[in-house]
Amino acid sequence: MKTVTRTIGTMALAVTMVLTVSCKDGNKNEPAAPMSNEMHQESMDDKDDMAMSDNQDAKAEAILNDYFNLKDALVGDDNGKAKELGNALAQSLKSFDASNYSDNEKSELNDIIEDATEHAEHISESDIKHQREHFKILSKDVTDMVAITGTQAKLYEQFCPMYDGGTAWLSKEENVLNPYYGSQMLRCGKVQREIN
Repeated sequence: MKTVTRTIGTMALAVTMVLTVSCKDGNKNEPAAPMSNEMHQESMDDKDDMAMSDNQDAKAEAILNDYFNLKDALVGDDNGKAKELGNALAQSLKSFDASNYSDNEKSELNDIIEDATEHAEHISESDIKHQREHFKILSKDVTDMVAITGTQAKLYEQFCPMYDGGTAWLSKEENVLNPYYGSQMLRCGKVQREIN
């Protein structure tokens, strides 16, 4: 009886394997089915999302570029240039759209952008001492933004222990050029960490 049961089980397994293999082989000779509209639509939506994501990345990068230009003006003690660049940064911040991010990220980004815009606008109207005070908070906002949006560039978070109890900023260069003291203490600071 055990031999009969074992034989039936083996035959059932063999038949299942033959059918499985023949089904796979049979599909090789069939022409490929045309892409369904649904699949095509999905791939088009993915391309749109990628384009929107690239557009958002470009806007985040534009904010960073304006921030670095502003930092360089402060390093150079150039109040007039910093005013212009503060206004340019405010415009870049206003054009940023956080709608493609998760609800939590969107909420955080909107708060960050609102605060950063306010400080950029103050920089566009202030003397250099006040510009530097606003740049401190603006730097924190931009660092927080990068933590969410990411960046393609390698950045350096630099730190000055002397300014206002210790203050950080972002730079594209590893070489420290202090935007809080400019020519007074140009090299005051150190690289705190690398981003990317």
